[in-house]
Amino acid sequence: MKGHNENTQEVKNTSKRRNRYNILRQVLIGFIVISILNMVISYLFYTPKMHHIAAENRELVLKYEILQDRIASIQSKIVEIRHRDHHVYRPLFSSDTLALQGIYTAYPDSKYASLAGDEYSELMTLTWQQLDAITRQTYATSRSLDDLQALAKDKEKMALAIPAIWPIDRTQLKAFYAFGVRKKHPILKIRTMHKGVDMSTNYGVPVYATGDGVVEKVDKGKRRRGYGQQILINHKFGYKTRYAHLQKMFVKVGEKVQRGQLIGEVGSTGGSTGPHLHYEVMHLGRHVNPVNYFNRNMTSDEYRQLMENMKYNSDLETLEGTSNENS
Repeated sequence: MKGHNENTQEVKNTSKRRNRYNILRQVLIGFIVISILNMVISYLFYTPKMHHIAAENRELVLKYEILQDRIASIQSKIVEIRHRDHHVYRPLFSSDTLALQGIYTAYPDSKYASLAGDEYSELMTLTWQQLDAITRQTYATSRSLDDLQALAKDKEKMALAIPAIWPIDRTQLKAFYAFGVRKKHPILKIRTMHKGVDMSTNYGVPVYATGDGVVEKVDKGKRRRGYGQQILINHKFGYKTRYAHLQKMFVKVGEKVQRGQLIGEVGSTGGSTGPHLHYEVMHLGRHVNPVNYFNRNMTSDEYRQLMENMKYNSDLETLEGTSNENS
């Protein structure tokens, strides 16, 4: 009787375990089926979650488009400020445009490599490129306005310092040779950059300081090379002027000079083949065209005639008596 009861109990236990196993198996099968169905439905149909993600993506694209519109608006303001800077403020202060090397050079594509491989990578990359460009433009504009602000603090002194007159009497001028790249150097016989202008005239013609300043350099130079006897004047406000190939020099280093003051005489020292004055204007360490300053004390007809003559002479392959290896 006892053995029968034990067998009956074991059968019951086995039946319970089997039932639990069947239930667990059905649950697992149900979970797998539901997961597969969820994947199929998600692939074939939009779920609430997918609708939410799509809505977020649309909102993100809209934000980028709004950002691009704002960037375009800011860029137009910067262009307007730069136009005023170049055509109103700087002419008012007789100042050349501030040049910052590489400020408008685009960053390499590698900077935006992390944005690649996304559905919206093109939109994001373009926006970041625009932001980087406007950041550089804003910096350049800010630097330029800071420069103008510094100039405006002492406008009267600056007006006297700017090299705004001719360094020689124009009536003594025989020929005028231009600033810029010239086809053939008369001594070196190669293509060179002419950093100033050459004024062909007679020996001994007086040379005048073109603006108030301090003599920074008085150099006798080499006999047949370079600038020869030269004077370099620092006018402050970023301006310097050079007067080269002089026959005589009447100033010394550290001496204060005023616009129109006699500082030397025309000669043919250094690398020169005839009497002339080589004259340079530098602004913020960069050579600029002195002609841009000559028209301040010339009539429009005189200025136009000078430009016509200069164009003709700049085309000559040989500049007789008006050149040197540095100028």
